[in-house]
Amino acid sequence: MEWTGARYADRPTVEVRTRIAASPERVWELVSDIGLMPALSAELRSVEWLDGATWPVPGARFAGRSEHPSLGAWQTTSYVVECAAPRVFAWAVEDPERPSAVWRFTLAATDDGGTELTQWMQMGPGRSGLSYAIDRMPEKEQKIVYVRMREFEQNMTATLDAIKKLAEGAAPGGGGVAPGAEGVAFGEAGA
Repeated sequence: MEWTGARYADRPTVEVRTRIAASPERVWELVSDIGLMPALSAELRSVEWLDGATWPVPGARFAGRSEHPSLGAWQTTSYVVECAAPRVFAWAVEDPERPSAVWRFTLAATDDGGTELTQWMQMGPGRSGLSYAIDRMPEKEQKIVYVRMREFEQNMTATLDAIKKLAEGAAPGGGGVAPGAEGVAFGEAGA
């Protein structure tokens, strides 16, 4: 990730992508299964649907519990803001009108029958756990944002690698995925 000098108010984004030798329908089964994500993430510890929901549909909510060595432990509520199988699954963290983050998986069929999977996230505009670190050290805001965005990029890359292995039939964990790893990749539910 290149240094951009972004501040939190700039709503910085990260995007990673990979090509998977599996159909969008197979990849969709994985990215839309929020219960799978804690096993693929460095930060996400658990996730559960709320209000009787069992699958992503617009307006459904889920709770995520995450942990980070520097940020501590936290819980967030996310709202599904876009869901069109097998093309897109997106959620806003905390307030859907002013989220602390927005996360999105986008799937596109490739000419060879595979899938191009993209994971994208935007920080802000609502406050998150990172906001408190910035409040304590405003002179370091750009560095704080950069470090966190770089973590997101690394963890999102690991998550996509794990999804690729699962979709293509290999067991996850062989390379690049920390044990107990989405918080970061799936959504770090919030920070």
